[in-house]
This record gives sequence, structure tokens and C-alpha cells, in this order.
Amino acid sequence: MERDRTEHSSGRALVVMGASGSGKSTIAAALAAELGAPYLDADDLHAPAAVEQMRRGVPLTDEDRWPWLEAIGARVAQETAAGAHLVVACSALRRAYRDRLRSGSGADLRFVLLQVPREVLIERVRGRSGHFMPATLVDSQLATLEPLGADESGFTVDASCREVEVLDRIEQRLGR
Repeated sequence: MERDRTEHSSGRALVVMGASGSGKSTIAAALAAELGAPYLDADDLHAPAAVEQMRRGVPLTDEDRWPWLEAIGARVAQETAAGAHLVVACSALRRAYRDRLRSGSGADLRFVLLQVPREVLIERVRGRSGHFMPATLVDSQLATLEPLGADESGFTVDASCREVEVLDRIEQRLGR
């Protein structure tokens, strides 16, 4: 299901969001390449202790996430200060997290929520290697996930299909 929550102006930063296994990093990196924009993977800004906590299968709390979200907001502010556009891969699961990103970055943010069924998320997370997030945390991410509010700039895309189809859907919604 795709629901449009767009505004007429595109933001300086496009945040590709969703639960672990939704394809955030893959889709955001490909989208950045197609748009000719810099790419930021928010996972790269996690504190080592947070990465180790998740690796052990312990979900992050809001208190664990606040410094990470502040770091992301600061990096987005830095990257967009001169008017450049940026594509960010970030879970941004709760409205409060997205609000923190908006206030911390000072940038015009637009969100793309990648929606994927639980079973597909678990299959994807189990099938990847070299990532700290275990499949056991998918349920906690889904429990935390809040859909975009009607007043939030962005839209939801079914991302259970092939990467090229997801990219096409996003680009159509962006008017490209």
C-alpha cells in the first residue's frame, strides 16, 4: 500500500526509513547515485556500545537513541548547510525520532517509509552477513515503528518487491 504524504517542495534531505531489513541502505544508496546526491548511512553514526548492544540482541531504548539522532541531525545540517541535497538511510521509527531529526538538522526533511511484511524482513535480515542487527530484533523494530503522520512530508512505499521496482515507485512519487 502506498500512501502519499507529499508537499509540493522537495526537501534538502530525503530520509529513507523503515525497520531493519526493509532495504533502507540499499535503496538510499541507489537513490543517491541516481539523484547525484551525497549518501549518509545513519548506522555509521551509532556509538560502538549501541552497535554491540544490538549485536547481542538487546533493543535500543529511546535514551540510547537520542545521542545517535543528535549526531545524525548535526551531520545532515553540516551536509545541507550550503544548500546541497542529501539522501539518508535511517530507521527513524518513531515520530519523536523524526521530530528530533528535523529540529537537529534544521533542514527540510522528506521521509520515504519502506513498508515490508514481517516475514520478508526476517528472511532478509537472516540472509545478510556482516551486519550487526540480528533477526531477533525485527519484532521490536516493528513494535516501535510509527507510520508517517498526515502532517509529515513524505510517503510510504511497498518495498517487498525488487530494488528496481522500489526505486521506480519512489522516483515516480518524487516526480522524476
